[in-house]
Amino acid sequence: MELIDGNEIASAIIEELTERVAEFDKGKPCVAFVRVGEDPASVSYVKKKERTAAKIGIESKLLVFPESISQEALMEEIYQLNDTPDIHGILVQAPLPDHIDAREVFNHVSPAKDVDGFNAVNLGKLCQEDDSAFASCTPAGIVELIKRKGIQTEGKHVVVLGRSLIVGKPAGMLFLRKGSPGNATITYCHSRTPDLKKHTLSADILIAAIGKPHFVTEDMVGSGTTVIDVGINRIPDKTKKSGYRLVGDVDFETVAPKTSFITPVPGGVGPMTVAMLMANTLKAFENSIRSA
Repeated sequence: MELIDGNEIASAIIEELTERVAEFDKGKPCVAFVRVGEDPASVSYVKKKERTAAKIGIESKLLVFPESISQEALMEEIYQLNDTPDIHGILVQAPLPDHIDAREVFNHVSPAKDVDGFNAVNLGKLCQEDDSAFASCTPAGIVELIKRKGIQTEGKHVVVLGRSLIVGKPAGMLFLRKGSPGNATITYCHSRTPDLKKHTLSADILIAAIGKPHFVTEDMVGSGTTVIDVGINRIPDKTKKSGYRLVGDVDFETVAPKTSFITPVPGGVGPMTVAMLMANTLKAFENSIRSA
């Protein structure tokens, strides 16, 4: 078993991005973070993204709105960001309040600035294997982990647990596409999939993205499988100052010995999500220069 160290790989990507950003004499990439409300996890995630951007040399602007903001008012703010030339990327931090239609908000972010890859245009381009698409950051991070560890995907069976627009669906599309990493056979599994274990046992690469702690157990994984754990779940732990600890969707202790490669939680996919957000922001900036 070999641990896939997301922190190490993300650090290498951040170093590469820092060198590339430093090459620009005029102007720097700029990303706008939009946060609604004071959800502690959202506050923490955005701060981490701000710190990473600053480290790379990417400028950032934070817009914070009260949880009571209306759908119309939030959309107006998005329109203004779309029309601001020196903002190259826009990230709307999820989750949004229940009265806000998140999909509508994401679809009104300009596709050219949609560095989160949630806009329907970018999802459509991803399906068409259009390289101009911004891929959703977590799936893009998974692909980068696989690529940098030299794990072969051609002809392999990739089983995706989860069908969300943010992780599951785009992850499968990325491994299905022609090229490397890619050319895999994809199986999507979800809450209505019968005999789930039959599918997971046949996986060469298993991606768990369902949000249920320790859902994937040792008897669900075949010997030599590569396991990518996307889950970030809080479970009670009285030994921790916070009163909880983070675990993945995979029962790491029992599953890890059976695998060829496995990502830990924390320190696996999470750091890659932030790194790929920064890569998308630089891509958006470079695209804006070419189209100027």
